[in-house]
Amino acid sequence: MDLTDTTRKPSWLRAKLPSGPGYQAVRKLVDEHQLHTVCQSAQCPNLGECWSRGTATVMILGNICTRSCNFCAIQTGRPTEYDIAEPARVADAVAKMNLKHCVITSVARDELADGGAAIWAATIRAIRHRNPSTAIEVLVPDFKGRMDQVDTVLDAKPDIYNHNVETVERLQKPVRVQARYERSRSVLRHAKSRGFTTKTGIMLGLGERKEEIEQTLRDLVDDGVDILTIGQYLQPTPKHWKIDRWVHPDEFEHWHKWGLEIGFGVVESGAMVRSSYHADEQSEKYTGEEHLNRSNALAGV
Repeated sequence: MDLTDTTRKPSWLRAKLPSGPGYQAVRKLVDEHQLHTVCQSAQCPNLGECWSRGTATVMILGNICTRSCNFCAIQTGRPTEYDIAEPARVADAVAKMNLKHCVITSVARDELADGGAAIWAATIRAIRHRNPSTAIEVLVPDFKGRMDQVDTVLDAKPDIYNHNVETVERLQKPVRVQARYERSRSVLRHAKSRGFTTKTGIMLGLGERKEEIEQTLRDLVDDGVDILTIGQYLQPTPKHWKIDRWVHPDEFEHWHKWGLEIGFGVVESGAMVRSSYHADEQSEKYTGEEHLNRSNALAGV
């Protein structure tokens, strides 16, 4: 197959269709609790598989983002939603799904004085109170590099602190628009300096070069990132950033092995990989008894 012919998806990008009792149960919970999920808003290709497994990534602070990233399907605009009851609903949904590992994300809320950090912290604490044995992974925006806002989230003691750099440095401005490569790295370094397990992700197929991927991975290892996800970029609409190429599974396997060799603790690399795809499995080595003891020490328990 010609990997530069992006008019047809390759066979390894066929997604599982939504079906089964697990899928129906998650859909019912999402609807009943009036929750947003990144699975729906970002048109994730793994929605069918993940919901069928009884998992979903909850998106807090509404479903309208203040940023206009050229790779993302989430609606851009001026949000109106700020729901102080949302943390309790999220915690209740996590309990009803009986999750051992939950992933929470959000839109960027740059119009708020604290970037939404207070709701983030309240959500983490509500989940922890209702579900003390559940590992909590947060996939956060960069809070414009405001470390006081980052600290508000960290002070609530999530188990995994995830912030995606998304692509190589050269492509940051055209792809992420309002984000900055060094700012994202500084957020990850700050979380690591406070003793947290950190995670980030990049997409391939945006026009990056091999040497740029290598440099990005080396940068992230230097920043102390523990977990890395690498997946195929998929163009949400014709108005979004054009796919440059389909990345072959062999290349994803190369980056998996190479990432482990240079120092990442976990590398999840594959065409269908997304930040929260099988996140419980990706993060297993960081959410066991030893890690929980460390988290308790951080929390002063």
